[in-house]
Amino acid sequence: MDNDSEKIVGLDLGTTKVTCVAAIVNDLGGLEIIGVGNAPSHGMSQGIVYNMELTQESIVKAVAEAQRMAGCSLNNVYVGIAGAHIASSNSHGVIGVRDLENRVISEEDKKRALVAAETVNIPQGRVIIQSIPQAYKVDDVDGILDPLGMVGVRLEVRVHIITAAMNAYQNLTNCVNGANLNICDMILESIASAEAVMHPQEMDMGSVILDIGGGTTDIAIFCDGVIVHSAELAMGGDDITRELAVQLRTSIDSAEAFKVQFGCCLAELLESEQVVEVPSLGGAPQTFDCYDVVGIQEKKVSELLGLIANEIESSGYEKRISSVVVTGGSSQLPGLADLASQILAKPVRLGFPHLEGGLSSMVRDPRYSTAIGLIFQGLQKERDLSTPSREDRSQAGIWQRFRSIFRLV
Repeated sequence: MDNDSEKIVGLDLGTTKVTCVAAIVNDLGGLEIIGVGNAPSHGMSQGIVYNMELTQESIVKAVAEAQRMAGCSLNNVYVGIAGAHIASSNSHGVIGVRDLENRVISEEDKKRALVAAETVNIPQGRVIIQSIPQAYKVDDVDGILDPLGMVGVRLEVRVHIITAAMNAYQNLTNCVNGANLNICDMILESIASAEAVMHPQEMDMGSVILDIGGGTTDIAIFCDGVIVHSAELAMGGDDITRELAVQLRTSIDSAEAFKVQFGCCLAELLESEQVVEVPSLGGAPQTFDCYDVVGIQEKKVSELLGLIANEIESSGYEKRISSVVVTGGSSQLPGLADLASQILAKPVRLGFPHLEGGLSSMVRDPRYSTAIGLIFQGLQKERDLSTPSREDRSQAGIWQRFRSIFRLV
């Protein structure tokens, strides 16, 4: 099997690692994971490329590993984008229905309304990467999810627009293309992660997803089933590691190893007093009280959660949020979900993709949430495009079977 039309590939370009996950649409209309690849991320920091060659090498290594496992080439990818250079806003567009005789709203009318909404004052040096419809209004009827085929004379759409710094976007594009890959689409990582780990009911009732990576934390707020606010914080798990390294007077590598083995950010979870030994820079190993070490991590995580709380409050949707989902590689720090619940004053759960079939057990981990979500988004976009190779299948049926086989639990 080497048909690109049957493969969907997610490429997550993180500060700490680059992840590539490939899936195929099987005979039952569901998805099966066929390849997984990881490589240390060099050349990127907080979503920004600072070394093109190193970033490209990391991409090549991750994709090559996934290709070896899949036994086929992977050329077309859906790429996640994040970082402090990302910005978002809500906008709306209004148009008159083109069919004045029958007044039936067409697909072309929907596209025109979306273009009108995108005609906003985008600052120079920025580019729109996603424009997501939230709801439509036909004449005086609001809250319509899809107006196609409805009768009216005036169509309005509310959208969530996500922009990126042009230079950062172009550098990222060039790195992926330089690895001999074709970009099908670039998707905001928090949206992809939400698709992989959040339940539709959570999105309907009002929920926040926090994708905590190595260099950034991605925030997305959903209400009534659609995204209403998104933000990027230039802070993540690497900041905890650096704080440990400074306070314990040890190397970054030793601090990271310590965090992985003994990490915790909530002192009340410690069962007994312990003394830990930490290598020092150029000297004999040092001993520290475990409570002091946990205190360092708790303070740094509390700082991050405080920034998140401020972002949620400033969004204007704080009162509509009923729960919080945390995911990403740094979300697994013991005590983080409990501490988040205390500071954000909301129920908090750890989100990770639960999948069935293929190599799904390999990616049942918060570190793969973005890559899996990119595959979800990729399938949805290819379904919407109604490509000839899939026209014979019922599109709704594909998505239903996909959800049942590749489902969240």
